Amino acid sequence: MQRGLKILCGIIFDVVFIGIYYYFILPPINITSFAFWFFVLVILAIVTLTIAVLTLTEKTLIFSRRKRDTMPISLTIPIILALIIIGGIIVLDIASSPLFNAASYAHRIVIDETGNFNEDIEEVDFQTLPLIDRDSSEKLGDRVMGQMNDLVSQYYVSNQYTQINYNNDILRVTPLEYADLIKWFANRKTGVKGYITVNSVSGEAKLIRLDKGMKYMPSAFFNENLYRKLRFTYPTTIFGNAKFEIDNEGKPYWIVPTYGYTAVNLKTKVTGVVILNPVTGDSHKYDIADVPTWVDNAYNPDLIIEQVDDWGNYNGGFLNSVFGQKNVVNTTSGYNYLAMNDDIYLYTGITSVLADESNLGFILSNLRTGATTFYSIAGAEEYSAMASAEGQVQQMSYESTFPLLINLNGKATYMVSLKDAAGLVKMYGFVDVADYQKVVVTDSTAGIKAAAEKYLSSYAEEISDELLAKEEITISSIKAATKDGNTYFYITGTNNKKYVASIKLGDALAFLTSGDKVTIGHYENDADIIEIVKIF
Repeated sequence: MQRGLKILCGIIFDVVFIGIYYYFILPPINITSFAFWFFVLVILAIVTLTIAVLTLTEKTLIFSRRKRDTMPISLTIPIILALIIIGGIIVLDIASSPLFNAASYAHRIVIDETGNFNEDIEEVDFQTLPLIDRDSSEKLGDRVMGQMNDLVSQYYVSNQYTQINYNNDILRVTPLEYADLIKWFANRKTGVKGYITVNSVSGEAKLIRLDKGMKYMPSAFFNENLYRKLRFTYPTTIFGNAKFEIDNEGKPYWIVPTYGYTAVNLKTKVTGVVILNPVTGDSHKYDIADVPTWVDNAYNPDLIIEQVDDWGNYNGGFLNSVFGQKNVVNTTSGYNYLAMNDDIYLYTGITSVLADESNLGFILSNLRTGATTFYSIAGAEEYSAMASAEGQVQQMSYESTFPLLINLNGKATYMVSLKDAAGLVKMYGFVDVADYQKVVVTDSTAGIKAAAEKYLSSYAEEISDELLAKEEITISSIKAATKDGNTYFYITGTNNKKYVASIKLGDALAFLTSGDKVTIGHYENDADIIEIVKIF
């Protein structure tokens, strides 16, 4: 009777421990997930420990009195099962590794290699260019939160700052989160009362207050925790990291990618998404082909880069990736986003595995559909372009942001912001992708369009005539002046308009006099002094 009671107590202890472990760790019940097998190993370990304790209390010292060189079978079984599981995972993963399946890894992602940059990427529109990067967005969001006295003591701003395309506005969105357990208890009935948006073009930051608060959040506790809600609703599903987004009506949702594995935790692929309403807790599971078009982040950038790296590494087989390394390429160490066609695209360069300072091209990957295109444009690697822009103002110790890739005058061009120690944008820089020695930086106070015009005017012979307003003027007066070591000519026309032209446009400028007629090209703008960028 006493032995039976001890066994019952041991069983109850095991069940309670396993239940608590599952409740907090939340492993998927899925044989392809290592988290599941680790959970099984924990179960076997706790069962083995319980059996050992029960055996010790019977004074057998774990070993049988009759046969001290053997274990009781009750201890042997879970240990053997654990060894079988560990060995099975090791063997299965080695058999499924790139060592024997290089071609399969190379085709984890389908990459269209026929992309045409000028056809696929529209000429940059500076009215919609996302100049505000993540760091600046966080500062703007924190500033807005600091102005809300009723919220700042109860919540903090999440570091999500998800990049989305919201009704053709490029935004970063991030929710508020419960500050701690006490704040959750105090506010759980009303929930989290809002989220922050930061316009990546204008820098305008807003706190959007909700009529009904969000209850299912990563910072919530117990059954209102986002991941616990997901796990109990979908016990067998493997989840990626949840992204916060808003739909076209501004309603908040959690976008959670679902994963599938080969063997155990190998060759991750996105199978779909779960979209969860944080206010009501309602959710729906979509296959990847059926994800709603307002969703922008079904794919995680790090997963896309991992898949592209496998494509670059294993196209020639595993041995070639290690030894010969012929045609082996990798992504560069940073990435950025482009907004096109109501979607968000991941951009990163493709460079030699030897990690030199040049790119062979770059990829654009749609983060909703996973569709990925490679553009073969040889040129500067992003960090070389950043260093080139910083070198123009090295005396000021400005730091460059990771480049935006734009189509400027029909050419692939890097655009960077140069920040001071306080994180404020002081200058804009443009760097030619094909030749990073072609770089121009301009004071940000003049605006991004003026900075682009200055860059283009430095290479006037390369400017497309279609981008310019063509005009014939008669010179009323012309004067020369030196500015920043360069000679400029200030011209007044008989039409009473004022113009300025750099000597870089041609030596013929030095011989122009009053009464001469000249055909010029310039950008359409309302400036008091029109900058001439081409002389025909």
